[in-house]
Amino acid sequence: MTTAPAKLYGKNLSDYDELDVDQLLSQLSPEEISILAKEVDPDDNLLPPSERCSYECNKEATGPLNRKKLIEHINKQALETPDLPEIKPYVAGTVRGKKWVAPETNGNTEHEDKIAIDIDDEYGDALNTASQEEIIDLAAILGFHSMMNQDQYHASLLNKGQPIGLGWDGVTKATQPKVYPPEPPNQTDPEDSIKRVRDDDSKLLDLNWNNIKNISDEKFENLFNALVENTHLETLSLVNVGLTDRLADKLAEALEKNCTLRVCNVETNFISPIGIIHLVKSLLKQRSLEEFRATNQRSQVLGNKIEMELTKLIEQNPTILRLGLHLEYNDARHRIASHLQRNIDRIRKDTPLKMKFRFFRKTPQKHRKNLIK
Repeated sequence: MTTAPAKLYGKNLSDYDELDVDQLLSQLSPEEISILAKEVDPDDNLLPPSERCSYECNKEATGPLNRKKLIEHINKQALETPDLPEIKPYVAGTVRGKKWVAPETNGNTEHEDKIAIDIDDEYGDALNTASQEEIIDLAAILGFHSMMNQDQYHASLLNKGQPIGLGWDGVTKATQPKVYPPEPPNQTDPEDSIKRVRDDDSKLLDLNWNNIKNISDEKFENLFNALVENTHLETLSLVNVGLTDRLADKLAEALEKNCTLRVCNVETNFISPIGIIHLVKSLLKQRSLEEFRATNQRSQVLGNKIEMELTKLIEQNPTILRLGLHLEYNDARHRIASHLQRNIDRIRKDTPLKMKFRFFRKTPQKHRKNLIK
């Protein structure tokens, strides 16, 4: 089956391909160009609407815009303009057009299909004689959460009576939200903590700079330079402090030389996927870090190439136990999860005394006797 080629003014459209449009436009007069501009709407969003609209107003300006007078003029013009005559005039009692007729029904409005459930007599009698509270408890046990509200569900879990007026026929009311006090601001002094890290303070095991605003780049660089020689700091938290790629590279250089840091958290910053790769790659140098977190960065989606490269770097690290990164692809998530589990199993088998000592050290003093027994 063949179709005839499209034609314009008796010629095929392909015959117009060799024409020079600029030459044709140069032969038109200004009046013809204005007529052509009214017929053609340029597909250019950069042009203002006044230049794309074909309507031209030749009236002279009457003065500045007066919104009140303009609305009054529009209302007056609408009231004075007669309505368009109807094609078929309205006559009382007559139907114009096709009349709607309701479909015929057999008189049985109920659904004919019914589900038959075979229940033993014992269970049937129990359900028939069950109270409303018992039915609600049974729905909570079976997981029918959509059949009840939160108050009914929690009352069933806590083995309490149902609130008055909140049964099956009761009106569901929204529970009042609990008011929690805002978290206190971080009172850590950056200058003092940098000095303690530089002096290798043995009591400084956890450094938390989370949510501290307006930290200068110079302070970050001083901290990372002091981190190189520190031998006691174990946890470093830099959440929501405005870290960039340049500072992330400085941190990566410090992680390559520090051998005591076990936890590093740089979530909620402005680090790009390339900066995250530099940080993860720096963990392969000393292989002492056990937990690394870097979610909620400038780019929410890392991409397949970045995730596969991160997966290869993690699989080369035998000491990493916990990783906080949002991975989109199942392959990367599965491979990293499997590798982390292998690291945990290997450490648990190879160094059981070390793990027990670490757990013993974190246990409060009053509970240590039970561990010894």
